[in-house]
Amino acid sequence: MLLAVPLLGETLDAVTLGFGLAVIATVFLGKKDAGASSEDNDDIERKKPMMNWTLAARAEKMNPSVIREILKVTEKPGIISFAGGLPSPKTFPVEAMLEATQHVLTHDGRASLQYAASEGYGPLREWVAADLAKQGMRVSPDQVLITTGSQQGLDLVAKILIDAGSRILVETPTYLGALQAFTPMEPQVVSVDSDDGGVDAADLQRKAAGARFVYLLPNFQNPTGRTMDEARRTAVAAVAVEAGLPIIEDNPYGDLWFDAAPPASLASRHPDGSVYLGSFSKILAPGLRLGYLVAPKALYPKLLQAKQAADLHTPSFNQRIVAEVLKNGFIDRHVPTIRALYKHQCEAMLAALKREMAGIDFTWNTPSGGMFLWARLPEGVDAVKLLPRAVDKDVAFVPGAAFYATQADTRTLRLSFVTASVDQINHGIAALAQAIREYPVN
Repeated sequence: MLLAVPLLGETLDAVTLGFGLAVIATVFLGKKDAGASSEDNDDIERKKPMMNWTLAARAEKMNPSVIREILKVTEKPGIISFAGGLPSPKTFPVEAMLEATQHVLTHDGRASLQYAASEGYGPLREWVAADLAKQGMRVSPDQVLITTGSQQGLDLVAKILIDAGSRILVETPTYLGALQAFTPMEPQVVSVDSDDGGVDAADLQRKAAGARFVYLLPNFQNPTGRTMDEARRTAVAAVAVEAGLPIIEDNPYGDLWFDAAPPASLASRHPDGSVYLGSFSKILAPGLRLGYLVAPKALYPKLLQAKQAADLHTPSFNQRIVAEVLKNGFIDRHVPTIRALYKHQCEAMLAALKREMAGIDFTWNTPSGGMFLWARLPEGVDAVKLLPRAVDKDVAFVPGAAFYATQADTRTLRLSFVTASVDQINHGIAALAQAIREYPVN
């Protein structure tokens, strides 16, 4: 049986991709009780009433995450993975979390385990507003909504801003998780021309009319690692203001700069027309599932209502622990250690690429922060078809096609440099280069 991973009108063969086929088959085909005989199972099946599950149209449009399926393959022992968008566990502040957890349970235990306000824990919302003020944003705590990861922020935005057939604009390429969040609402997704500096302001202006919003990641973008400079941000914000185009600004990586902080946010230039998304996953720990959004006061009530319908509130216990950790400037001491580690590992990957890809028409960019770099394979080499060959050599990456809303570039791929050691980076890039050299080009 052939299973497929559909992506916005395109289909990627799951066998070709090697994306955890056994796991997908278990989900779709079902699994019999291992403790029962085949005769018993057959008898049970005959007696069961037939169930007729009719899926909603939006459910039919939901797709599995290509990246998540790749990660199942990378669980193979010995695999060197440049695939996941996971922060390095070396950066998780375990001791600080332990102390904060003990403090919360000792001093505020019962309240931390109780239901709580949907808006979020007051002191944490205040911290977010104060932190954004340092970056030039004028934000009131009552504009801050604590979310269960910033991914939930995308889901809430989709629910309240997208109708079937609505035009929404995205970068080329863009974050796969955003496409997954938007697609069930049945929008018309329009890709805006982009280059190494981000979305092209002129093309954005041409396509702005009638769009519900443009979704942008200006800092160390996922998947490309690129960053908008000051001139590009000024031009993009001017287009949005003139066209009355709302901006959904996603900034999970903005604190992960190597040598210099990125320019001021787009939201600070278009405050009444922007929803700003942030996350604690990359600067503390993703397992907390803690993020936030900042919305104009006119839009906030509907986002709050969507949040209430989704999960009532983000876990109060987690919020209080993080609020405790953030006291006394902890993040100002902690984040520089993450930057230093990621810069070192990025430099190691760039050096390995320069060394191992010599003589191959393989190009890549040089990010100034974040977790990823973006590369392009030689003519005739398809990243999707290259992946299983690379996995056979114990190295994995993410094919770039998954990140395009339309007209995917099949020669592109994303490499994450933050979870592999320098030794693994050296061995993995060498293995990838060998897989490219052995790829049969017609």
